[in-house]
Amino acid sequence: MSPSAPLLSVERLSKRFGAFQALDGLTLELAPGEVLGLVGPNGSGKTTAINVISGVYSADAGMVLLDGRSIGGLPIHRRAHLGINRTFQVPKPFKGLTVGENLEVAAVYSRADRAEIGKCLEFLELAPLVGREAASLNSAQQKRLDLARALIARPRLLLVDELGAGLNPVELQRMAQTLTTIARSGVALLVVEHLLGFLRELTSRVVVMDAGREIFEGSLEVAARDQQVIDVFLGG
Repeated sequence: MSPSAPLLSVERLSKRFGAFQALDGLTLELAPGEVLGLVGPNGSGKTTAINVISGVYSADAGMVLLDGRSIGGLPIHRRAHLGINRTFQVPKPFKGLTVGENLEVAAVYSRADRAEIGKCLEFLELAPLVGREAASLNSAQQKRLDLARALIARPRLLLVDELGAGLNPVELQRMAQTLTTIARSGVALLVVEHLLGFLRELTSRVVVMDAGREIFEGSLEVAARDQQVIDVFLGG
């Protein structure tokens, strides 16, 4: 793959749940080390897009390409081995295990060693909490643990689903700095987010969705002046 080639290509992706069209021809590209924001009102298909890319759902039509090769039909664990990992809107740690044990479980799957676990704990400011049960962590700490479990798998593509939700301004700034550092290491980030100020700290390029379709692709600044985007967010 050439340096300018996309790592991820999504082509005319469609997904229906009964009568509900969750995705309707979504197309986007993402290069290594790039951050792309995926925004839109509730129900616009953002999380469904992440679920299809990561393998939680299969697409009804369209293609998901990694390094130019279709990964349609591959299960979640195969996609993870290819370098796709994710966080969740609501973190999903093993709550009865400690922070350290959560990372050890993820490390076994990804064959990471203890040195890598230690670096990940330090990077995400979780080292002082290594012996704490995940259930005892606050929301911001659980989000960092969720991110740590994804990073220990050494992703090339990280799908970030509303990681900023519920964080206070200081936590948001620290999380933005963390994600920026991850992107600078060469990891591609697809970031689903409602908090546009937080997203502005990460990237200037966004795809705006409505009713499963892309209605805008470009900078946040231009999106803020686009009448169709304004109508979607303000209800016309």
